Amino acid sequence: MTTEEKRAPSRRATAVIAEDEPLLAAELQEALAQLWPELEVAAIAGNGALALHAIDREAPEVVFLDIEMPKLNGIEVARQIGARAHVVFITAYDQHALQAFEAGAIDYVLKPIRMARLAASVQRLKERLGTVPANIDAALRQLVERPAQERRHLQWITASRGSGVRMIMVDDISYFKADNKYTLVVEESGESLIRKTIRELHDELDPTMFWQIHRSTLINVAAIDSVVRDDRGGMQIRLKQRSELLAISEPYQPLFRQM
Repeated sequence: MTTEEKRAPSRRATAVIAEDEPLLAAELQEALAQLWPELEVAAIAGNGALALHAIDREAPEVVFLDIEMPKLNGIEVARQIGARAHVVFITAYDQHALQAFEAGAIDYVLKPIRMARLAASVQRLKERLGTVPANIDAALRQLVERPAQERRHLQWITASRGSGVRMIMVDDISYFKADNKYTLVVEESGESLIRKTIRELHDELDPTMFWQIHRSTLINVAAIDSVVRDDRGGMQIRLKQRSELLAISEPYQPLFRQM
C-alpha cells in the first residue's frame, strides 16, 4: 500500500455526528462510547451547514450523517466532504441505505439505533481507518435518484410523554389525533404528544398503512378490528387493542363501504 493510500493516524480517532434529532444524536454518542471507547466525538451538529463547519474545524476521520437534515442534507454534506473522512449515513429508510451500502463505499445506521448493526459499522470503520476514504460519488448518485415517495415514509417518531421523550416505531401506533396545538399519538400502551400536524403526518406516512378517517384523525389500518354503524347511521371504527370508537367523517366513508 503506497504512502498516498495510507493515512497513519498519529492521534486518537475523532468523529463528527450530524443529526437534527437531539435525542438520537445523544443515543448514538452513548452507543459509540460503549462500542468504540477510543473514538472521540469531537462535535455534534444539528444541521448540514453546522456539520460542514465542524468537519472543517475538527478534521475528523469519521462522519455520521443524517440523510434528512435542514440547511444541507446528508448527501449534500457528503459530496462536499469528498475523501476527507469515512462516511456513515444515519437513515430511517432501509432501502435507500442499502443501495448506497451495496455500492461498497459507505456504511449506514438505521433509526432507531440497533446496537448489533452499529457494532458491525464500527468494526468496518476500524478496519478502514488507516486508509484513504473511498470515492462515494456513485453511491451518492443512487441516493439522489431514488424515488421521492420512498424517502418520505416515516419509520419512527419522537414523542413527549410526561417529562420524557420516547422513540416510537410507527408500526406500533394505533392512530394520530389532532389535539389543540399538538397531535396525540395513541398506542396500545398509552398516549404521547408530538408537534407535527395531521397534514404533515399525512404527507410523510405510508398511505397504504395510515388512512385518514377524519380531518383530525389518521389511523393505522393494521389496528382496525371492524367498522360499525352508530344509531344515526354514521360509521365508526372499533380498534383491536383499545376500547374507544373512532368516528369516520362522511368524505372518508367510501374507503370502508366494502369492508
